[in-house]
Amino acid sequence: MTYFSANHITKRYASHTALSDVSINVPEKSIFGLLGPNGAGKTSLIRIINQITGPDEGEIIFRNEKLSPHHVDQIGYLPEERGLYKKMKVGEQALYLAQLKGVKRHDALKKLRYWFEKFEIQAWWNKKVEELSKGMQQKIQFIVTIIHEPNLLIFDEPFSGFDPINVNLLKEEILTLRDKGATIIFSTHNMASVEELCDNIALINNSRKILEGSVKEIKKTYKTNTFAVEFQSNESIKPEILPVGATLNNLQPSDDLMRATIQLPRETGQNELLSALMQYCTIHSFNEIIPTMNDIFIQTVQAAGNHNPNA
Repeated sequence: MTYFSANHITKRYASHTALSDVSINVPEKSIFGLLGPNGAGKTSLIRIINQITGPDEGEIIFRNEKLSPHHVDQIGYLPEERGLYKKMKVGEQALYLAQLKGVKRHDALKKLRYWFEKFEIQAWWNKKVEELSKGMQQKIQFIVTIIHEPNLLIFDEPFSGFDPINVNLLKEEILTLRDKGATIIFSTHNMASVEELCDNIALINNSRKILEGSVKEIKKTYKTNTFAVEFQSNESIKPEILPVGATLNNLQPSDDLMRATIQLPRETGQNELLSALMQYCTIHSFNEIIPTMNDIFIQTVQAAGNHNPNA
């Protein structure tokens, strides 16, 4: 079920077109990756969703309604560029921001105590923001983003400034929020995080959407029918024993074994390759090489061309 959609969004700034006829569909209770190189148009779309700016063309549909000011309270936004009042005490500021989002003071205090304990930052309640590390400030901003329990959450590079332990902590919380019913738009350049977290993605390049779909289906589409083989044999693999059209690559020794990658024609199945190899050598491992989201990102952007028509 589509929970949120952007339909044919175009946004222009003077002579620059930031978004050109971009449409995305975000399923309910999912994590949707909004991806693209720097300057692709992601931030412009996020600002439109948050009603900071408006589109020149197109519309945003949120829960079967056209997006309007009354939806603001149902959205939580953690921007890439953080913004906390440096001289203000941490607890005082978190309480103030929670109340701005419509949470009553008593409820806000109760929720903030819960999150401060969970993130082990109780000792910082009466400290000034400027005394906190960047990672600590990130935790505060994450808390105030989700404190009013919005239906739609938008995280723009949420792991910036975090060490690996705190990255994992935040990933777990994001997955928990999804499991509890939140719909999440997640923007990042870290493709490993996309693979771990995202159910679906859209890739924007030079103001246009060039790819959209489920992570699972996209990776399936970009497979090249290539396999990594580790085997034991007294001789090198002879290309003539392989299925017709197979390509042998990267043949090299590895301790007492040999390794190679073999690409098959699309119409050739892996069982045919295995049958051919088993007559010739002892196989120790056999795995299909699945492209990573990082590989797909680079390949798709390069295929779309790096020329920016608005530059």
